[in-house]
Amino acid sequence: MIFTNHNDKTDVTAAINTNDFGTYQIGLVHDWLRTVTALVFCLVPIFFLLDTIILPGDNLARFAIYRGISTALALGQFLIIINTPPSRFSYLHGYFASTQVGAVIAMMTVYLGGFDSSYYVGLILVMIGVSLVLPWRGKHTAINAGIIILMYVAFNLIWPQPYDQASLVNNMFFLLGAAIIAVAITELRYRLIANEFALLVKLKEARDSLWSEMELARDIQLTLLPRRLDVPGYEIAATMQPAKEVGGDYYDVITTATGGRYVAIGDVAGHGLSAGLIMMMAQTSLMTVLKANPDCPPAEALKTINSALRENVGRLGSHHYMTMTILRLGDDHIEFAGHHQDILIHKADSGSVTVQPTSGTWLGIVDNLDGFVETTRVPITENDVIMLYTDGLTEASSDSGEMFGDGRLERLFARYAKTPPDNATTTILDEIRTFQAAQNDDMTVLLLRKTAEVVDDAAVWTVVEHKPREA
Repeated sequence: MIFTNHNDKTDVTAAINTNDFGTYQIGLVHDWLRTVTALVFCLVPIFFLLDTIILPGDNLARFAIYRGISTALALGQFLIIINTPPSRFSYLHGYFASTQVGAVIAMMTVYLGGFDSSYYVGLILVMIGVSLVLPWRGKHTAINAGIIILMYVAFNLIWPQPYDQASLVNNMFFLLGAAIIAVAITELRYRLIANEFALLVKLKEARDSLWSEMELARDIQLTLLPRRLDVPGYEIAATMQPAKEVGGDYYDVITTATGGRYVAIGDVAGHGLSAGLIMMMAQTSLMTVLKANPDCPPAEALKTINSALRENVGRLGSHHYMTMTILRLGDDHIEFAGHHQDILIHKADSGSVTVQPTSGTWLGIVDNLDGFVETTRVPITENDVIMLYTDGLTEASSDSGEMFGDGRLERLFARYAKTPPDNATTTILDEIRTFQAAQNDDMTVLLLRKTAEVVDDAAVWTVVEHKPREA
């Protein structure tokens, strides 16, 4: 397609959405008429070079005028087409473009010997050319070809020249043969276009159905995340931004029946629907473990979750794995186990950020985690801030391909650690989004600030923000 219009995509999309093939075809005809008219005002003057070589000099001036008029008409028609929307009148443009060129060629044959002139071949070029370009029905090509042949015969009968009857029969044979071929080509392409349109409609319906399922899966995933973070002794905030409709990042905050306080964060390899499904398996497994054993050590919880994931991922025939770290929050310490991103801790007394590495192995890789995970204990004092995150933050890349990296994240955390956690999580993600060229992975950040222990049931409630994916 040589020329395009900013409304074409919208018109085509609207026709597919409403299953309106008539509108779709009119749009195609209108669009390709630009090519037809552009070919006319480009090729008609070029063929004048042929005139100068084979025609007698007394006809050159006359033919130059004919070709000039035809070129001007095609140029004017082109300007009209590109500045008007598709409509049923678009078909008239197709008839006019071909018949006005056909009329010029037919008139030329009158001056070049009538039915004995070989210039009738130009009429075949017009009929075949239009059939190859315009995506209308075969009946339009038949009518169009009939008009062109009728003009050829009529002009040479009105202004007759001596001719050999065999030449007339020969010319009519080839003209009618070309017309039949043009009609066959046009009708075949019309049916191909109709089939293509039907497939586009089915594809759109399948896409909409899949999109609805993806939206449902996303809603389920976000519903399973904690809406309010209620943990005595800790102020907590979290923000997640999936790279796709369904992400593979996971976090949870759980208070058990005995008062145990647990925070978990994880990341399924990849993203999309299958990653989101595995994430939901992990969430369900952790909830089940802590229901059965409210004071379960983090390492033991991971072993149980790994067994469930290993079995289910195998049934799915998937090769996904998951990183996961579980923290149990104490009054003056935290205990954690599991291999995920490093845990960053901003110490209130020194203002420095310490990096606490995690160890172990991924979930879903081996059948049994015995010997692979162990629980680590780290002291925590009032106003210390703990940062948990997924690798979507550190692996965010700029236009030049440079990654955000661990160092930048540590400095960014140190800068905002003393601000309220809900503000800090949003600000940290905003700065990373500004740095990156495009989001290619899910991003999650979770901050925990140690507060004074409470002696009653009062709690700090923080609304979790699940930001929609940016377009």
